Amino acid sequence: MNTRFEHSAGGVVLRPGPTGPEVVLASRRTISGGLAWGLPKGLVEPGEEPEATAVREVREETGVVAKIRRHVDDISYWFVWGGERVKKKVSFFLMDAVGGDTAEHDHEMEEVLWFPLSSAPREATYRSEQQVLRKAAELYEADPAGR
Repeated sequence: MNTRFEHSAGGVVLRPGPTGPEVVLASRRTISGGLAWGLPKGLVEPGEEPEATAVREVREETGVVAKIRRHVDDISYWFVWGGERVKKKVSFFLMDAVGGDTAEHDHEMEEVLWFPLSSAPREATYRSEQQVLRKAAELYEADPAGR
């Protein structure tokens, strides 16, 4: 079986909420037809920096315009697609929402909603993204103003 490597980037996008920071999550259908909630992310295109990918993918998948504060973490995982093994690395960035509208999310997403950052790890489907959300919450708590 052939193996290929992919690099994606995405964002943990925050905005102020009534009880603390909120994070945007997007849901999409899985191959089995279930609904999976997760962070917006997508492939880094040739010649593109991961930071630019994160900003672009957040806008495309959620409708939210965001600016980067800092790198949060990289995750890696394997999957099989079209008869190939794929080793994927995803770079996540802590970001602040500065505009846009979740109603403008792309057709790949079933729904895009804001969740309290404190409970978002319980909403995310995948354990690796739950860990990214926890780390982002720690980084936010250490520097809420993003300085």
